[in-house]
Amino acid sequence: MRTARRRAAVIGAAGAALALTLAGCSGGGDSEPTASETSASTEESASTDGAYPVTIDGALGSVTIEEKPERVVALGWGTDIAYSLGTVPVGVEAQPWGGDADGYTPWFREALEAGGDELPATIANTGEYDVDAIIALEPDLILAPNSGLTQEQYDQLSDFTNVVAYPEGPWLTPVDEQIEITAQALGVPEQAQELIDATDAVVADAAAANPDLANYTFTYVYLGAEAGTLDIYPQGDGRVDLLTGLGLQPDPVWADYAPTETSFVMSLGLENADQLASSDIIVTWFNDETEQATATSQPLWQSIPAVQNDAVYEVLDRGLGLATTVSTPLSVPWAIEAYVPILNETVAKAG
Repeated sequence: MRTARRRAAVIGAAGAALALTLAGCSGGGDSEPTASETSASTEESASTDGAYPVTIDGALGSVTIEEKPERVVALGWGTDIAYSLGTVPVGVEAQPWGGDADGYTPWFREALEAGGDELPATIANTGEYDVDAIIALEPDLILAPNSGLTQEQYDQLSDFTNVVAYPEGPWLTPVDEQIEITAQALGVPEQAQELIDATDAVVADAAAANPDLANYTFTYVYLGAEAGTLDIYPQGDGRVDLLTGLGLQPDPVWADYAPTETSFVMSLGLENADQLASSDIIVTWFNDETEQATATSQPLWQSIPAVQNDAVYEVLDRGLGLATTVSTPLSVPWAIEAYVPILNETVAKAG
């Protein structure tokens, strides 16, 4: 019990520290600024003015931002990063998987409500973005550093406003790089490392409070309902990097695997399930219990040692699944207190 209380205290303190950091970056409330806040605002304005013009290169094209944007639309994953850097977006991509009935992620809604800020409009993505809805918001910047934006959509939106896309490929941008790109576009590049360090501190404190996790190897997979599906997530993926940050060791079998320009997973195939034999635990996710039951009943899946030991964490909570996937400065402290105890239970079954 002392260990559990200590873990909760450490995570809570780290989360509070990050909250203070975010509060210093984000807007909120209607209270009058103090003299020191006014001075800080003046200094920030001067710093911001010196940040422009800025040119950001991406896989879909380059954009030069001449002045600080005032109406920002955020697309893809990591849409809450702009808020952590002091900008309330006028529009964000709706998150039907892992979000609430209105399409907002719970950590983003909670942060906005705590800050007294208005919820932005949500933008549907049903295979392609609702371009008309985006343009109707009259953005002077579209942030999409970790998204599925296509070249056609990028070109179409670029005719109306500045668009910052991903640097290499869709859905391949690590969260630290997303923070750096977003901070550069918003004119606050000096805040990027501070935000990265604060988020890393939350994870590091949780790892220090749970040192046993470092004794176990893991593989993060997707085992879909379609028979024979088995995909591996690589290092660099947010959900994998979070587990590594918490102390778990990536199975060395996948050390040399890297995503391609067209896919952020490796399709291994369940016929190669024997390659997971050296993983002490396996983490996976499912859309629902029906998919879970169908997928896990396959004999080849059941032949894996970690599965036989019941050392598998099967994520069904979509909010938690999305939070640990995007691993943003807001989602990490929101998720980690629930995440770590389940990981401890999983490694305990590995022996």
